[in-house]
Amino acid sequence: MRYRALDPQLIIETAERLEGRIGERFPDAGLRGVAAELVSLSRDLAKAARELETPIWWLRGVIIAAFIAGVAVFLFVGTILPLDRISGADDAVQSMQGIEATINTVILAVLGLLALVRTEERIKRKKVFRQLHGLRSLIHVIDMHQLTKDPAALSAEFKPTAHSPARITNAADLARYLDYCSEMLSITGKIAALFAQSVNDDVVIDGVNDIENLSSNLSRKIWQKITLIEGRR
Repeated sequence: MRYRALDPQLIIETAERLEGRIGERFPDAGLRGVAAELVSLSRDLAKAARELETPIWWLRGVIIAAFIAGVAVFLFVGTILPLDRISGADDAVQSMQGIEATINTVILAVLGLLALVRTEERIKRKKVFRQLHGLRSLIHVIDMHQLTKDPAALSAEFKPTAHSPARITNAADLARYLDYCSEMLSITGKIAALFAQSVNDDVVIDGVNDIENLSSNLSRKIWQKITLIEGRR
């Protein structure tokens, strides 16, 4: 069972080791701060995902109380207006109207009960997307840090301008920097998957898949750069 589910603690430890590796190789780079933020976010989101596994007991108590109250009302009305006391043509017409109104009331009550039952699902779904929003923002921050890491800077013909950003001119260091960015994006996808593991909801799974697709697409772009660097070496 150990390898059938993601372990949040192992994800956090992986992020911590990555932060240490970045700090050792690029101690002054802004990517180190992003890695530290990834560690902090992974802890917060792992805790949030774990809390979502617990049922919302107060809401379930409200649903049970509403159900019992509804049943009690129907039983109370049924004892006051028993159908066997109704007789006569006019009473029969009124009886049919009363039955129709009762059926409509029962249908509305069932729909209302189903809406209450799905309330817990909607509350958890809202919490998940609030957390995924922060994770999506961090993914774009990671992408910004690799944006100017262009393999073209390794060319002898490359001439920076006065407004050019600081470049990494060593091929091995540049490839390693980009590799770190790709690893960070992979970790963000695994953090998002914790919510799909905690909340069994199709909408949540679709949202998690969007995060994973975003990180995978950006990682693929990074590996295209790494391939170009390896070709130059």
